[in-house]
Amino acid sequence: MDSEIARKPHAVCIPFPAQGHINPMLKLAKLLNHKGFHITFVNTEYNHRRLLRSRGPYSLDGLPSFKFETIPDGLPPSDADATQDVPSLCYSTSTTCLSPLRDLMKRLNGSGRSSDLPPVTCIVTDGVMSFALEAAEEFRIPGVLFWTTSACGFYGYTQYATLVQKGYIPLKDSGCLTNGYLDTVVNGIPGMAGIRLRDLPSFLRTASKDDIMLNFVLSEITRARRASSIVLNTFEDLEHDIINALSSTITPVYAIGPLQFLEKQCNDTVALDMLGSNLWKEEPECLEWLDSKDENSVVYVNFGSAALMTSNQLIEFAWGLANSKQTFLWIIRPDIVFGGEASLPPEFLDEIKERGFLSGWCPQEKVLNHPSVGGFLTHNGWNSTLESICSGVPMICCPFFAEQQTNCWYCCAKLGIGTEIDNNVKREEVKSLVLELMMGEKGKKMKRRAAEWKKLALESAKSSSYDNLDKVINQVLLYH
Repeated sequence: MDSEIARKPHAVCIPFPAQGHINPMLKLAKLLNHKGFHITFVNTEYNHRRLLRSRGPYSLDGLPSFKFETIPDGLPPSDADATQDVPSLCYSTSTTCLSPLRDLMKRLNGSGRSSDLPPVTCIVTDGVMSFALEAAEEFRIPGVLFWTTSACGFYGYTQYATLVQKGYIPLKDSGCLTNGYLDTVVNGIPGMAGIRLRDLPSFLRTASKDDIMLNFVLSEITRARRASSIVLNTFEDLEHDIINALSSTITPVYAIGPLQFLEKQCNDTVALDMLGSNLWKEEPECLEWLDSKDENSVVYVNFGSAALMTSNQLIEFAWGLANSKQTFLWIIRPDIVFGGEASLPPEFLDEIKERGFLSGWCPQEKVLNHPSVGGFLTHNGWNSTLESICSGVPMICCPFFAEQQTNCWYCCAKLGIGTEIDNNVKREEVKSLVLELMMGEKGKKMKRRAAEWKKLALESAKSSSYDNLDKVINQVLLYH
């Protein structure tokens, strides 16, 4: 093997197998590649097939120093084009994926490896794929956890053990979901004064001590302390107090975001841009439609890659948007409705045909950065939330599950860039909040705050986050 290749650092990057986790991991992998690392990016076999269908047979050929590999997810075979059940994925990956990863690592390091492939020197794994830390320990290389949540979302998960100890959770019974118990204020969490149980990540909403997701979170947080370090796709100005609180209680935490801004600093993005991660086929026609609209005139609506709603919720959102008389772009995944297809009544389609555009999937960063977009009705997944911040776009926040509730609380109570809508959605509330967002004084104030956060995000990408990424590389990933 060429001595220069042998000295090249080699990072194995392992995202959790869902769209909202693959996207930021790919951005981080591209940055590491730009910094001189050979990358092996490990998707599950199921998602690898979806990527090939959505992006074409040559989309995962990679570059000489950026290769794709797969491992099984442990679930029954399927060719569905949909996000897999999250609890099933969490249980399956945590109990079955370590052995296939070990085998892959041995093959990557084996004597029969390609002469242009350096030995693996570190693992960067998703925060909820922490089983990979065991492989890192076995191969005696650094193992970094990349939690793709916000800092406040991750911090919320770290509180679960204390909440159990203090008797807040598990809930006494299912009645606690509706009797006001979730409005209980949880005191004693630094940086989160005034937070309620309902604002913490939603997996605590169980009355069973044997709940899969409750125990999964407790296990992942315990194992996180074994990581060489933890990195987050956020920036210090945005979540300073939370990051400080985390760093004092767990392994070193580095804010290295927003990754989309750091990614733009790569001088070889033309080569890396060919590597995409959307599991659904993008429909770019919506960008042409946005070109025809006035500045700040369009409400963008997207509930992300995993949220599910009832048919009734879908209809209430639809008529709320229609009755607002505002122009809107609405991304409706084919699998967004529980147990069926998304279906909207013909009279709704007739009502909005002059001012509404419906699409199955889109290039979201480009949409949010389009000058015609003035507001975002969102589920508050962290990718969407951070992309909205980086675009200077205020939000109506409708969280569904996981740490989306915490992101919503942070945007509304701390950042001043969001307003919350009840998950038990009613068309009149949708109409009212859309009008306030696009035309009201509160909407204008949120727009100004969003512009200020965008400026700070840009500055962080050139200073603190850039410096933190260098620290992770030089003090952690290259140290073994």
